[in-house]
Amino acid sequence: MCSSRVPEGRRSSIGGVRALGIHHVGVAVDDLDRALATYVGVLGGTLEHREALADQGVEAAAVLVGAERVELLAATGEDTPVGRFVAKRGPGMHHVAYLVDDVGAALHDLAAAGLELIDEAPRRGLFGLEVAFVHPDAVHGVLTEVVSPA
Repeated sequence: MCSSRVPEGRRSSIGGVRALGIHHVGVAVDDLDRALATYVGVLGGTLEHREALADQGVEAAAVLVGAERVELLAATGEDTPVGRFVAKRGPGMHHVAYLVDDVGAALHDLAAAGLELIDEAPRRGLFGLEVAFVHPDAVHGVLTEVVSPA
């Protein structure tokens, strides 16, 4: 799904950035194994990839549900972004990630459009993708991630 392309007429934009499609929906969970049992065992998804991302303080699992992806995020500590999110709001919808051609260029365009960025530069995410986050206040209350192949 990382390399899939959306037909030109179906592309959308975020602050002037041409999104190729939704890469995944991120869901914060308090127990990754229990969440996987639900998403795989009950909902029929397929575990695509599981990885600890120490620099982000999460263990993440990508689950394919049909052709779409849900990314389950479990905090590795209370004082991490996902740990604080779960402590404050409980488990649930965390972010929407959009596939773009180039995260660095997307960040430039987002900043030029006046959107508040969390990340000023791309960093490594799940699958080795380049990722960066946009503040939820800039995107109508939704934490937004842009991702592209590294």
